Amino acid sequence: MRYSLWAYTLVLASATATTTSLTDICTTAYAKKALPVDAIHGATVDPSSISTNLVTNFTASSIFYPTSTFDYCNVTFAYSHDGIDGDIVHVQYWLPAPGQFKNRYVSTGGGGWAINSGSSSIPTGVIVGAVGGLTDGGFGTFDTQFSSVALLENGTINWQAAYMFGYQAQHELAILGKELTRNIYNVPSSEKIYSYYQGCSEGGRGGWSQVQRFPDQFDGVVAAAPAFRWAQQQTNHLTGNVIQKTLDYYSPSCELEKIMNMTVASCDPLDGKTDGIVSRSDLCLKHLNWDSILGASYSCPAISGSAFAGATPAQTGNVSAKAIEVIKTFWKGLHDSDGKRVYFSYQPGSTFDDLLSAYDSSTDSWKLNISGLGGMWIGLFIDLLQETNIPSLDGVTYDTLKEWMILSQKKYGDIFQTTYPDLSDFQAAGGKIIHVHGEQDYSIPTASSVRYWDSVREVMFPSKTYRAGAAAVDDFYRLFLIPGVGHCATNDYQPDAPWPQTTLQTLIDWVENGKAPETLAGSGEIETMCRWPLRPLWTANGKKFQCVYDQDSIDSFTYDLDAYKLPVY
Repeated sequence: MRYSLWAYTLVLASATATTTSLTDICTTAYAKKALPVDAIHGATVDPSSISTNLVTNFTASSIFYPTSTFDYCNVTFAYSHDGIDGDIVHVQYWLPAPGQFKNRYVSTGGGGWAINSGSSSIPTGVIVGAVGGLTDGGFGTFDTQFSSVALLENGTINWQAAYMFGYQAQHELAILGKELTRNIYNVPSSEKIYSYYQGCSEGGRGGWSQVQRFPDQFDGVVAAAPAFRWAQQQTNHLTGNVIQKTLDYYSPSCELEKIMNMTVASCDPLDGKTDGIVSRSDLCLKHLNWDSILGASYSCPAISGSAFAGATPAQTGNVSAKAIEVIKTFWKGLHDSDGKRVYFSYQPGSTFDDLLSAYDSSTDSWKLNISGLGGMWIGLFIDLLQETNIPSLDGVTYDTLKEWMILSQKKYGDIFQTTYPDLSDFQAAGGKIIHVHGEQDYSIPTASSVRYWDSVREVMFPSKTYRAGAAAVDDFYRLFLIPGVGHCATNDYQPDAPWPQTTLQTLIDWVENGKAPETLAGSGEIETMCRWPLRPLWTANGKKFQCVYDQDSIDSFTYDLDAYKLPVY
């Protein structure tokens, strides 16, 4: 039986008038009265499912927020969509103490095939004085990944799960979360509750799914390394494998590491300062000294196997011309048999995760190691088989990859592409976006984010020059490329690279106080990161840092995907 809002409003108001501690609000009875039972049309909240748990002296640590110790109340409950048999969605919210609450709500996203990042992301809400939220998407538990439920038992797509993963679950999480927040803390309707989102990778795409579809859902979004264009992005993980098969060469892991480290050393000074960071990967593409890499000796000790990787023997050798040919082809990005560009690749200085070979101890040789990210996408969504990977790439060509991308886009474009470029409604609603992407991302090409930013500029401001359009986009949406940083994480091979750990706080300052960020502050040698299209440059013998406009740099991140007849935003 549903509670109606009018039936418990007076009770709730009376209770919150006297509650001053987290203990007071962290009871099942109190939380049940605050349930947002009428928030979503066509959905039923189950009051009997609610649970509360008071947690004290919890220490949260992540690169996405400053390490903090705090108390919180964990409120979990379930809801279902009317008319769908067996449908149950679980949501979880962390509540700060009433004295720490600042009229804010924050949704958090997941990564890979996961719709949430568990206790590693949700603390960011409490840290900024907000209720933090996450969802299980209706997949069964908070630990169940979308890939586990993507197909029904009859071998067809689970469209309900797909739509939930694509955008609907995050939409409902925020609707329920904002209403729960207002009810729990008895915030009158005349007062604003600011709503935010933070996520990286799939979580970054999840944030964009809300901006593009529900423009008044969030006041601000932090979207890091978003997994735009699943049709291209997931399939593209197989590009390196097809290059290896085509060129018939599989580098030992130590050879790849040597090439990467020498790339960093060669390209590090190109930004005007030698600090162990490739800040200008665009200059690296043009000026990398391949002659110094060819023939360089490498040596690595044996490594024992683990749950995540097989054992590798001690390795010694010299960088081969064949290895350099594979990497040059890899960096050029996917082209079809007519030489037309299908997609782009990663920036120099990134690790070669999509080129990692497997060591075969029985033959003492290196062999193909099919990317699990790309293989699972094809296995589940193209072949419609319960496969964690495809068994082989026999007969798969560059044209095959293009065909898979086009088929994926046709079939799932409205769910997983998430590249709708007209953000006029979001801008009109006053929303702000900080979009960050590691320049040495090894999983999602940095150029992917630049392409979407450029699509927004071209679609929203078609009559403006490039610079004028960039300035217009700056009004509500700012993109920052982070030098030396990998995928949603710091980089062991460029350890002094900065990371903007307080990006959510910077976004809040922009939304609530009108302070638009010119740069992002970070740790390490580089204290600021430039907003696109400006690029980092050190002068005065590496002592003066500035953000400069460099047309050649912009052009190096700009690609004509001429293999398609329709636009790929």
